[in-house]
Amino acid sequence: MCVSFLLYTKFYETHIIESDIIKKGGIIMTKYMQDNNLHNKTMILTGHGEIATAPDTVIIRLGIQTTGENLSQIQAENARISQSIIQVLQRMGITDIKTHQYSIDKVYDYEDGRQIDRGFSVRNILEIRTNDLETVGNIIDASVNAGANIVDLISFDVSGREYYYQQALNMAILNAIQKAQSITMNLGLSSTAVPVKIVENTVMPFPVQREFAAVTPIMPGTVNIEANVTVDFVY
Repeated sequence: MCVSFLLYTKFYETHIIESDIIKKGGIIMTKYMQDNNLHNKTMILTGHGEIATAPDTVIIRLGIQTTGENLSQIQAENARISQSIIQVLQRMGITDIKTHQYSIDKVYDYEDGRQIDRGFSVRNILEIRTNDLETVGNIIDASVNAGANIVDLISFDVSGREYYYQQALNMAILNAIQKAQSITMNLGLSSTAVPVKIVENTVMPFPVQREFAAVTPIMPGTVNIEANVTVDFVY
């Protein structure tokens, strides 16, 4: 569903066309802002739009954590296992592999209020991306068999997110307009509510995440893309 600002012409006697709209910093303002003498009442409404679509991309973060007293030894062990995981994935045709995190930390225990040095922990997390969602389970299983002992994230997302967001944004604007129409009609107002400012409220995108399960397959589900706006109307 794609809704243009030209839809406003269906709702108002005074047409608002695309050339009348100025958008800057997430705020859409119309030239009616300059015509304050025509209206003296304001109402502020919110609008919400949401698009659900099937994901086409998966991001997997997994890796190896090794611990021990000898730092050089556990670093070498970590590197060996990490390389083994990478080779297994490459044989599966996975090419988009990069290091997401590499860290070395001291490990301590506490007994009777005393801090006891237990050595070091080396953690190497790889990030894998693929568009073949059916291979997710195989990627996890193959990595674990190669020595991976951490699965941090399985996240499904959609490419072309901006395209879907624009649809959701248009739906949010239309939702606010429909609210304004309903309010003016139910209050018996003869005047028409005209939008004079639209503020785009940022919604942080959260790709669909799945917890790791020892038994695959892993189902991707859907990705919801949302938009919210605050609209000032005069009437």
